[in-house]
Amino acid sequence: MADQPLNQPAEIPAELDRWNWGAFFLTWIWGIGNSVFIALLMFVPFVNIVVIFVLGARGSRWAWRNRAWRDAEHFRKTQRNWAIAGLISWVVVFGLAATIAVGVPRFMKSNDAYRMTMDAVRGDQRVKDQIGDDLTDSFWIGGNVNVDGSGGAGDAKFGIPIEGSKGSGKVLSHAVRNGGIWKMRLLIVTVDGSDTPIILINEENVAVPGAEVQL
Repeated sequence: MADQPLNQPAEIPAELDRWNWGAFFLTWIWGIGNSVFIALLMFVPFVNIVVIFVLGARGSRWAWRNRAWRDAEHFRKTQRNWAIAGLISWVVVFGLAATIAVGVPRFMKSNDAYRMTMDAVRGDQRVKDQIGDDLTDSFWIGGNVNVDGSGGAGDAKFGIPIEGSKGSGKVLSHAVRNGGIWKMRLLIVTVDGSDTPIILINEENVAVPGAEVQL
């Protein structure tokens, strides 16, 4: 190539032709920095999955050919820095993802509507008979909580896996908040292995298949 130093061989030395972690972790960012523009295929759906591994396997070879390097040590040090930067970026991304994954359930469980839901479930004799007095809720729950900026109105929906010494099941609930006060509108417990759900509250008059009693 035109910008290739006279002392740089056209083919990459064997000791440098190895897996490139910088290319693997940073893909198109590494590609632009190393003039390997095939890395931009990362933006093509489905193709991008293959490109990640191709870059890891052939990235060192392409970077050697497409940029001018003072010597092998210059190349090695630069690619090492890319690898470190890529690893750090992935650690940060996964760290943030883990923080969000753990923080969301904790946030929802700290809500008054959630506590109301579980207090009602634990206090229902029908639930105790089928799940057990030692009923516990799972850490991983589904649903969403929305409260407006003034704190007056809100809406909360939960899907909560539960288990006890007698069985397991799931709690489905819906609560609304007006004037700062939560009110339960729907609270149903489905028990694993049973076709008859336990309806604690159904002010929304939801049709529940298999229910014996709707309050």
